Amino acid sequence: MIRSDIIRGHLDSIILRLILEEDRYGYEISKEISSRTDNRFQIKEATLYAVFQRLEKKELIESYLGSVSKGGKRKYYRITSLGKAYLKEMINEWNEIKDIMDLFLEGLQ
Repeated sequence: MIRSDIIRGHLDSIILRLILEEDRYGYEISKEISSRTDNRFQIKEATLYAVFQRLEKKELIESYLGSVSKGGKRKYYRITSLGKAYLKEMINEWNEIKDIMDLFLEGLQ
């Protein structure tokens, strides 16, 4: 299991990436994160919705109600053009971080 504090600073990027692929709702994002990481990383619902609020406030994503399913309308999230630009910056930053960390940790075991 990965220490959640290590990934916490990258949750915005992870969620933006998933929403970039297609509009998604909360539970779907949570399941997708678990699935892609073979359950090595799981996001708590409360954390996920706090990220949604933060990203919406920064106008990086926007929400809308989907069609009715199983008793109610699902709230979907889509990335904005500002969100796409921000994600691109985060990807560049991540590549820099990886390069720097590799200088110090690569080859050690």
